[in-house]
Amino acid sequence: MDKEAGKRLAAEEAAKHVTNDMTLGLGTGSTARYFVDIMGERVKQGWALRGIPTSEETRRQAESLGIEIIEPDETTIVDLAIDGTDEADPQFNLIKGGGAALLREKIVAKAAHKFIVIADNSKRVVALGAFPLPIEISPYSWALTVKAIREALSANGFPSPRLTLRAKDGAPVKTDGGNLIIDAELGRIDDPASLERILAAIPGVLESGLFCGMADMIIYGDTDGVSVVKP
Repeated sequence: MDKEAGKRLAAEEAAKHVTNDMTLGLGTGSTARYFVDIMGERVKQGWALRGIPTSEETRRQAESLGIEIIEPDETTIVDLAIDGTDEADPQFNLIKGGGAALLREKIVAKAAHKFIVIADNSKRVVALGAFPLPIEISPYSWALTVKAIREALSANGFPSPRLTLRAKDGAPVKTDGGNLIIDAELGRIDDPASLERILAAIPGVLESGLFCGMADMIIYGDTDGVSVVKP
């Protein structure tokens, strides 16, 4: 399967749900990038679209294409959020955060009236967990938070979990908000919603990459076309 073709087809299908004068949540990552490019073409055609980017990378891309970027307030209506995923199971549970933008992605997805996930077909899995689970944590006394995560996982069916501080070029990866990412290799996650709640209760954990019960639609693309699934 040509993954890039699948990503592109999924983005094109998602674009069919966009109408003029929408406020859009703009996701982060290689698949979302195709969608943002399409929105840039719409703007060139005279459409009025407003974007709320989930990362500085997406912000730069959208601005370069002429998409208006807004800072939302309490009255802002986010009509639609479009984002990719690292894994998606048949129950519409997701693992996201491979691009280190999970906190912002979840804020925008939660606020949107509709959240559409786009992915190439390789992201479609029977059960979550082959992809290491990203967990965004505060940098303050971060090792104490890692200890608490390890203890919580060990007490809930994940003995001796392998937790890795995400790094690049010898330095910890920092999110756009200045936070750290812990990647948890857990294998199979049989109850993602329960694990999401357990991790959210740990002081120092800002968000996990488990997105449960949030997607209104998932669009998978491959070289043969797209498949659209709904809860």
